[in-house]
Amino acid sequence: MPKIYLSPSVQEFNRYVDGGTEEYYMYLIADAMEPYLREYGIDFDRNRPQMTLAQVIADSNAQDYGLHLAIHSNASPDAVSGQKTGAEIYYFPTSKNGKRFADIIEKNYSQVFRDPDKVSVIPNRSLAELRRTKAPAVLIEVGYHDNRGEAQWIRENIDVIAKALAKSVAEYFGII
Repeated sequence: MPKIYLSPSVQEFNRYVDGGTEEYYMYLIADAMEPYLREYGIDFDRNRPQMTLAQVIADSNAQDYGLHLAIHSNASPDAVSGQKTGAEIYYFPTSKNGKRFADIIEKNYSQVFRDPDKVSVIPNRSLAELRRTKAPAVLIEVGYHDNRGEAQWIRENIDVIAKALAKSVAEYFGII
């Protein structure tokens, strides 16, 4: 049975522009993914809110997962706070399977995101969840939580986001 490690953000300090935190909303997305993953026959484990990033990575590396998916929302630099929009999908540049998973997410997420042209796949060497996990890893920034319109879109589309991500996992594993 295919197995994935879900890693919603543990960044409770990242506040949404109009209330709530990145951690809270990303955990809602992971919660909403669970029934879809079960429908596809995909097993999963998850991090816990009280974990540090180092603990999350160690927990993921403690077993053999076919994938590691980090789920985040983004914030702009102070100088342009609230002005940026878009979804960014990061993978480690030398990971062929990470890139393949990122491309699948881009295809499926572009079909549901509020502006399909603003969904991009980006190689990244610095994000710890990409470079330090054993399993092929992707980190998705589902949108900008400092942009009022995008933060509202995230809150109103938790299930839509979850369904697109779960579908991407199933597609990666060749289930659909």
